[in-house]
Amino acid sequence: MPRTRREILAGAAALAAIRQLRALPLEQIKLGITTDEIDDDVLTAARFLREHRLKWAEVRNIWGPYNTEQPIEKVKEAARIFDENGIRVSIEGTGFFKVPLPPETPEGQAKLDEQWKLLDRALERARAFGTDKLRIFTFMLRRGEQPSERSYARIDELLREAARRAKGFRLAVENIGGGHVGTGAEAGALLKRVKEENVGINWDPNNAGQMGEQAFPDGYRHLDPARIFHVHLRDYKHQPDGKVVWAAVGTGEFDNLGQIRALLKDGYKETFTLETHWRDPKGKMYSTETSLAGLMKVIERV
Repeated sequence: MPRTRREILAGAAALAAIRQLRALPLEQIKLGITTDEIDDDVLTAARFLREHRLKWAEVRNIWGPYNTEQPIEKVKEAARIFDENGIRVSIEGTGFFKVPLPPETPEGQAKLDEQWKLLDRALERARAFGTDKLRIFTFMLRRGEQPSERSYARIDELLREAARRAKGFRLAVENIGGGHVGTGAEAGALLKRVKEENVGINWDPNNAGQMGEQAFPDGYRHLDPARIFHVHLRDYKHQPDGKVVWAAVGTGEFDNLGQIRALLKDGYKETFTLETHWRDPKGKMYSTETSLAGLMKVIERV
């Protein structure tokens, strides 16, 4: 969809700031953006990435629906658009295992079978996108539910089965609020139990912060850097009532600079994604452009 004059002017200002940093070693920091945080239209998102000299995209929704719910022909069309704009897909965002843990009943087995079909679709689309990484989850908690040793044991078993089915691909478990794995401590414990080489973490320190953890440095200390497959970046802050809300990068509380420095020091060479989440009334493209400019100022200091 065409950009408004206000969006164009805002984009020009942010782009000018980013171009001042064009000598930065972005080859060392493989930075991309979740494309639907820019625009649901793939061509618009791809052109935005190219305009801002970024070469990576995390793909979640395309033209509205999740990529796993789009026909494979639409996925291949998106892949062609990325390729024509010099953009590589860092990771395919999926909703695999982002459901309550199904009970061990016939009805629960039917729900689990739906998840295995989702994984099959996700693998087919990852091949089309040319990536070996899938963002997945470890089941969501029902309202009032508390994790238990039994639930974790079953999740571990199902993750091992997913790793077997996804041989040749890497499954990056995202820590998320409301899930069985929400913090760095919980993610680290998962990696100690599930040792399959193609199971790792999509580290989202801001999600961990939302859960009340001091994500960096405390939560990060629990993780094996060699098993961090992908990283999400953004910012958050606490309101006076204690509620955590997302913020433009550089206006919140999270230590993006310390986290990025620590990852690089620990030998991290995988991809980063700006997953904006924060929304300015001027729209999500403006919001992402604003957060990108803030993040680039952080990277300048790295």
